[in-house]
Amino acid sequence: MLDPWTTKLVTPPLRFLARRAEQMGISPDQITLAGFLTGMAAVPMLYLQEYTTALVLILINRVLDGMDGALARMTTPTNAGGFLDITLDFIFYPAVVFGFALADPGTNALAAAALIFSFIGTGSSFLAFAAMAEKSRITNVTYPHKSLYYLGGITEGTETIALFVLMCLFPDRFTLMAWGFTGLCWLTTILRVTGGYLTLKKSTPTDRYRKSL
Repeated sequence: MLDPWTTKLVTPPLRFLARRAEQMGISPDQITLAGFLTGMAAVPMLYLQEYTTALVLILINRVLDGMDGALARMTTPTNAGGFLDITLDFIFYPAVVFGFALADPGTNALAAAALIFSFIGTGSSFLAFAAMAEKSRITNVTYPHKSLYYLGGITEGTETIALFVLMCLFPDRFTLMAWGFTGLCWLTTILRVTGGYLTLKKSTPTDRYRKSL
C-alpha cells in the first residue's frame, strides 16, 4: 500500500549507492547474495534476543535489496538476477518471523506460525498472478521497473519492514503485532485473489488459456 510512495523516496539514495558499487566492479547478483546473507544473520541474533543487532542486519538487508535492483537497471537487468532477488526475498521474510519464534517459543511460536502461514497466502497470490500476467502480456504501469508484475496490496514490502522494525524495538509485543498483521495479510490475499482472477478473466480468452495448460 505504501510502496509507491516509499519507492520514490528511496530511489535517489539507492541510485547513489548503486553508482558507487558499479565503480567498484560489484555486480547486482553479488549485492543480492550479500544482502540475503546479511538478512539471514539476523535469525541467530533474534534467537539470542539481540534485537538491536538483528534490526541493524534487517535494515542493511533492505538497503542492499534496493541497491541490487538500482544497479541492475543502470547496467543490464537479467531474468536470472530477478529470479534470484525475488526468491531470496521470499525466504528472508518468514526467516525473520521464525527468528522471533526461536527467541521465545512458548510465547511467540503460535503467532509466528500464523504469520508465516499468512505469508504463504500473500506470496503465492503475488507470484501466481505475476506468472499469469506475463503469459497474458499484462503490463505493470505502477511498477514498470520490476522484473515481474508487482501486484500490490495492504501488506507490501514497506509495511512488512515497518512491522519487523517495531517487533525488534518492542519484542514483548510480538504476538499482538503478529496476529494483527496476519489478519491484514489474509485481507491482502483475498483482495489479490479476487482482483487477480477478475483481471485475468477479462484479459485472457478462455480458449487460449486452455491451450496453454
